[in-house]
Amino acid sequence: MKLFRFGSPENERPGVMLPSGGSLDVSAFGQDYDETFFATNGLEKLANWLETNAASCPNVSGSVRRASCIKRPSKIVCVGLNYAKHAAETNAPVPAEPILFFKSTTALVGPDDSVVIPKKSEKTDWEVELAIVIGKKATYVSKEDAFEYIAGYAVHNDYSERAFQLERGGQWVKGKSADTFAPLGPFMVTKDEVPNPNKLGLWLRVNGELLQDSNTDDMIFDVPTLVSYISQFMTLLPGDVISTGTPSGVGMGLKPQRFLKPGDVVELGIEGLGTQKQTALAYS
Repeated sequence: MKLFRFGSPENERPGVMLPSGGSLDVSAFGQDYDETFFATNGLEKLANWLETNAASCPNVSGSVRRASCIKRPSKIVCVGLNYAKHAAETNAPVPAEPILFFKSTTALVGPDDSVVIPKKSEKTDWEVELAIVIGKKATYVSKEDAFEYIAGYAVHNDYSERAFQLERGGQWVKGKSADTFAPLGPFMVTKDEVPNPNKLGLWLRVNGELLQDSNTDDMIFDVPTLVSYISQFMTLLPGDVISTGTPSGVGMGLKPQRFLKPGDVVELGIEGLGTQKQTALAYS
């Protein structure tokens, strides 16, 4: 299945995209895509419910706003410098262990919502990333068992304000958490539809120019390694998001460096997981 959410920010609802391509409003199922949904075997229950109720579900128009495909999770855990070529372009050593940081869940928005350049920002950057959605509570998970704890995958644009992140002291979270800095979706694809998340093409364009063009096989630490590693330090709850890092081609790594300006259009996507499009707006 492909799970999506839709509607105005004040009235977001759950939907399902069927293999036939149709999009259904499944509000009548009675649960949104949150921690409780995943913790109570919601994916299987929803699939069973659709067998007898799909015909009565309203269709969702393609013109309706898509929201973040997951309702606000307990946390967004991000991985830094996880692509070999990205580490090289930023003149950073290849990490011996995954670099972890948090992104505020208040940054979550829909895949096609505008990105707002923060107040006093001069270095807002783009980062296409594969996001993992956790399916059940995970603590001290082995690498061999990691896939059992994954519900699915989605596209994430890990927007970053580089001056806030790197030049203001403290932790990277300051440059990662502005409102609109975490568009997630357009949908979450359940893991059964993604045979190998460690070999997916991903790309990003700014104003039509292809700047990121890579594959998740360039990740230094692959999907099961990340799930296992992070679970050694914290409990991952159902619905939590792990953003697995970005490939080369970010604005900070270009020569000369390049950052977003109002009016810039960012388009991105991952093989089998859909696409996003954001227009940059000045803070007001």
